[in-house]
Amino acid sequence: MGEMISVGKRAERFYNSPKFTAGVFMKKPTLQQKWQYFFDNYMSRGTGALIVGLAVIALIVILIAAAVISIGGIALAPEGSTGSMSFGEAAWEGLMRTLDAGTMGGDEGWGFRAVMFIVTLGGVFFVSALIGILNNGLEDKLDELRKGRSLVLESEHTVILGWSPQIFTIISELVEANSNRKQGAVIAILSEQDKVDMEDEIKERIPDTKNTRVICRAGSPIDLTDLEIVSPHAARSIIILPEGTDPDTHVIKSVLALTNNPNRREEPYLIVTQIRDPKNMDVVKMLGARDHILPILTTDLIARVVAQTSRQSGLSVVYTELMNFGGDEIYFADASILAGRTYGDSLLAGEDSTIMGLRKQDGTILMNPSMDTPIDAGDQVFALAEDDDKLVLSASLKPSIQESALRSDRAPRQAAPEKCLILGWNRSGATIVRELDNYVAAGSQVTVVSDLFNLDKQIRQQAGELKNQQVIVKEGDTTDRALLDELGAPDFDHVIVLASSHLEPQEADARTLVTLLHLRDIAEKDETPFSIVSEMLDLRNRELAEAAKVDDFIVSDHLVSLMTTQLSENRELFAVFTDIFDPEGSEIYLKPISDYVVTGQSVSFATVVEAARRRGETALGYRLMSEVGDAEKAYGVHTNPKKSSTVTFSPNDKVIVIAED
Repeated sequence: MGEMISVGKRAERFYNSPKFTAGVFMKKPTLQQKWQYFFDNYMSRGTGALIVGLAVIALIVILIAAAVISIGGIALAPEGSTGSMSFGEAAWEGLMRTLDAGTMGGDEGWGFRAVMFIVTLGGVFFVSALIGILNNGLEDKLDELRKGRSLVLESEHTVILGWSPQIFTIISELVEANSNRKQGAVIAILSEQDKVDMEDEIKERIPDTKNTRVICRAGSPIDLTDLEIVSPHAARSIIILPEGTDPDTHVIKSVLALTNNPNRREEPYLIVTQIRDPKNMDVVKMLGARDHILPILTTDLIARVVAQTSRQSGLSVVYTELMNFGGDEIYFADASILAGRTYGDSLLAGEDSTIMGLRKQDGTILMNPSMDTPIDAGDQVFALAEDDDKLVLSASLKPSIQESALRSDRAPRQAAPEKCLILGWNRSGATIVRELDNYVAAGSQVTVVSDLFNLDKQIRQQAGELKNQQVIVKEGDTTDRALLDELGAPDFDHVIVLASSHLEPQEADARTLVTLLHLRDIAEKDETPFSIVSEMLDLRNRELAEAAKVDDFIVSDHLVSLMTTQLSENRELFAVFTDIFDPEGSEIYLKPISDYVVTGQSVSFATVVEAARRRGETALGYRLMSEVGDAEKAYGVHTNPKKSSTVTFSPNDKVIVIAED
């Protein structure tokens, strides 16, 4: 038994020995194999290690040659020398011949020539190898840079995670927002797209980024290691763009990668993103309890804009003016100078700004509050202004009011049932139907035409119970002229053309354009005007759509991008925008100017503000119908004009107000 145990232990030691691997008994490596293994490992260390190794070999050759010459004495000294060459002098001569092979052409003395010839041969090898190593190293470095994997060492920059068509609008707006920053600004983009491709597309779409540097890096926004490349922990704000077939899931993973990162900073992040499914809103908010996460519910936003614009042509232009950085933006300012006054009394307190509402000390946003709402010390106003330095309030400013121009005999308008036609369908469609129900009178009707199967059931499930309107669903191709003639578009009060979300943007816009051209032709032949509002996906197609003379356009992705950019620059605007687009409370309306002031004579904007104030409304500007077709004049929309500026209105012009209804 003892012998069996001994044999078993010997067998165990054999099988566990380094010589036995995976059942194969390996021979002891030869010296050549060891040297080859060492050489291979060293060569794989990279450019720096190769240069150091090459320099060491060259130094050894030079030192050996110098030692031979100095020891050899006069026998190995150059011809004509009176004595032996010192070690230092010999080393210097060897170095010169190593770097320049032509140096040995002037050598004299056969002993000295022989040694220097050997050194020169080593030098030829050294220089040739060095050039090759440096060339390969530079190519490797350029390849690495092209891959976009180098670290972004910036602070107070804007980080964009993901890639979508919205990114060009976002970059353009950020460039405009940062144009007045003396030290410039930086935008760092992290996407799984190729770095070179991203840079080329940005240069093509945005040739001039002014004082803003755009840095592109390749990587996954949901990978913790890749996230570190763009230094999100030092960023001023972070924008997450939805990507893929399940964009909400992608957004949630990206938020998790930021907020639960073990290397995260102590200070809260400002994260702006977009969510399509309302059910995911609470999940996103829950993830960042310690951070400022601002999710934009895109379906609701677009639906509300479409629903409101279909009833008020030009409203989308107003929203665009409010949210882009090219004109006037919304700013907050301390209202202590107005303490003791009411909100209504403060509406004329700024010559170059237009007050929209109050933010109380507890953070409550009051847009167009009651005119007798008191302003307390510590309150703030938010207002439209060209820049924050233009928002100057004065308690003593009292512009003259033309009392004779004020109208007070506004005739009451009775709400009547309406008929609305929706051509096409997308993920915002059900929300649009639900939003329309909040505005129309009882007995109204909405007809939906789409080529999608079983749409009737989908609308009933998603739109919920409707109080004021009946939904009629018809199946058909919205580009079919015969179908449009059969529907009788002129019989409807409003026509909405939606972009198909199941198609590529360009294809969807192409179908929309065909539908719009048919509708315009029907309107001209029937000589019955009816309102046409269209949704586009690509801003570049808006100019093409203008040929159809549509009353208004909503470029959905563009509008969402503008709002995203605004929030990334000022998170305090989130509550303001939420209030603006909320169907409850005050909203933005375009109302007949003839209900406020007399037409046909010069009137100051201060007079328009006063007329709106007496109705419990806040005037933001006006729309001149004579400029509706002029894109350079914002299609007639004028927001935040100077209080002292004057204009002669026509009966068809509109005043832009914030009102309850």
